[in-house]
Amino acid sequence: MALLWGASWPAGRTLAQAMPPLSGSAWRFSLAALLLVVWMLWQRRRTEPMPRLSARQWWGLALAGTVGVAGYAVFFMLALQRVEASRAAVVVTTNPVFTTLLAAWLFKEKFNARIAVGMVCALVGAATVLTHGAPWQVFTGGVAVGEWLLVGCIATWVGYTLVARALLGGIDSLAATAITSVIGSALLWAVALAVDGPVVAGNSLVSLSAGGWASMLFLAVGSTVLAYAWYFRGVAVLGAGTAASYISLVPPFGVASSVLVLGESLDAALLVGGALAVAGVVLTNRARR
Repeated sequence: MALLWGASWPAGRTLAQAMPPLSGSAWRFSLAALLLVVWMLWQRRRTEPMPRLSARQWWGLALAGTVGVAGYAVFFMLALQRVEASRAAVVVTTNPVFTTLLAAWLFKEKFNARIAVGMVCALVGAATVLTHGAPWQVFTGGVAVGEWLLVGCIATWVGYTLVARALLGGIDSLAATAITSVIGSALLWAVALAVDGPVVAGNSLVSLSAGGWASMLFLAVGSTVLAYAWYFRGVAVLGAGTAASYISLVPPFGVASSVLVLGESLDAALLVGGALAVAGVVLTNRARR
């Protein structure tokens, strides 16, 4: 699971450079949504049918699909047009830090000094990676467009997590993921057709290179469906806390796969900042538990 999620960053960068990013997002999530819906329906035949959803739950699913699927996918692909996959993988790993802070404020979840130390450590590490070793430039306008798009990735994923926490209670995780993927795919198509146009959106798939096809299939099948299945299998066997701790391996796998697959270079800012970011996230997660 951690390897598949880590490798999604070089795969996403390859796809973002092989076809228009908005069209690429629409095609990728359409395939992933189809597979998730088939999986959900197959599972429902073996278990009880899904209960009727309330209006509140449908609104929650629509908001989650808008923010966490469509919004995140747009920022993800646009950012990977401009930023190395290895740096993106490290920066976005700070998602739990912002989620923890807002959950403590909105839902009165646990917050203590150890969590605060972990958050500061993770943020300093992410800022070091973002600014190539000069974290103070965050406050002096030294952050480029690509890096701000990564901040958009963080914001949309944190929003998705908080929406799920507030509005999606009572919906099992597979059904929520499948339905939000369908909603997000529809929105991505609306944006792609409006920005890229029907001709470009259609022809981009026809003219896609072998590497682009491999990246799209990997993102849809590997990083979405298989990683999801293995993660929740891990939760069932190991427990939620132990399974969640493996997410800390995603940034190292993301950096390693970006170096091996794309030939990206390692520098001191990436190594030091990445180590600080991962250490901060691990400390935050351990303090929460």
